[in-house]
Amino acid sequence: MAGHEHSRHDHGHDQAHDHGGPGGPGGHGGHGGHGGHSHGVSADADRRWLVSALALIVVFMVGEVVVGFAAQSLALISDAAHMLTDAISIVLALVAMRLAARPARGGYTYGLKRAEILSAQVNGVTLLVLSAWLGYEAVKRLFEPPQVTGSLVLVTALVGIVVNLAATWCMSKANRSSLNVEGAFQHVLTDLYAFIATAVAGVIMVTTGFARADSIASLIVVALMLKAGIGLVRDSGRIFLEAAPAGVDPDAVADRLVAQPLVEEIHDLHIWEITSGQPALSAHILVTPGGDCHAVRRGLQRRLADEYGITHSTLQVDHVGEDEAGALLQISTPGDLTPEHCADAHGPVHRAGPHEH
Repeated sequence: MAGHEHSRHDHGHDQAHDHGGPGGPGGHGGHGGHGGHSHGVSADADRRWLVSALALIVVFMVGEVVVGFAAQSLALISDAAHMLTDAISIVLALVAMRLAARPARGGYTYGLKRAEILSAQVNGVTLLVLSAWLGYEAVKRLFEPPQVTGSLVLVTALVGIVVNLAATWCMSKANRSSLNVEGAFQHVLTDLYAFIATAVAGVIMVTTGFARADSIASLIVVALMLKAGIGLVRDSGRIFLEAAPAGVDPDAVADRLVAQPLVEEIHDLHIWEITSGQPALSAHILVTPGGDCHAVRRGLQRRLADEYGITHSTLQVDHVGEDEAGALLQISTPGDLTPEHCADAHGPVHRAGPHEH
């Protein structure tokens, strides 16, 4: 037997998984070509840019903590705390990149690619937790503002803007299509905005003596942190829950595929992301009796790659009524008592012509 069979879902039938050769008995399977997932920046280059940003952030963060306590500025201390999370996020990103680069082996059939998504989620959660604490402190200081040394705040914030501009530029050179790198980038970008707000607060305190400007700047930082944190948790959560990639409608994909010649039915369609930017698809395809299963499979995989960018596709392709023992799914109509191919079908059945999803 040229092919070798795998079972991705326990549906009561084997899923033939073929690398260009004929499928084994019981179905004609195919595994789409694994297109390169390079985004124009090598992993080593990513790491160099991230390490450069990390060095800038750590050196400045230490000095900012000292000045923040000396000036009694919550805005500076909150910026320093945020820079600490910046540093942690970059370290997590570097570790996750190392883990994700390991080849698939043993029980980890996709390797450790989702370590990057775990890193992105940790980055998002830390932003949310830190924003809650800083928000509480800022509101409290609005009612009882301490004496803040505005000149120290202003000078430190201006230096911080320069440092964060350099760190942001370094990280912009890395591969931001990775949610892992994007998470660390959002940390640093938010910190840049925070320093701009703090500098404005410093100018106000120096020129007017309005001490509450420090707390107001902190609240602006909190709002930015909440926005970035929610986005990271949402996007990484979609991948962990194996939702379809944003902008991809599984029903629309199935309707597009089932309209192709010789395709009678599509069911058990699953679209998910292995990690950010690496979508995958599996489905059971029924074709017209006598149709060329392998030609249908190749045509569907080309369409998936060309129209949806899905290059990792596993299709089990069978003829309608092909199995003499009746183990394979037969097309049924509403009210037909013919048993389904499995007790727990996943998702709607798609056929040519109008149908409900």
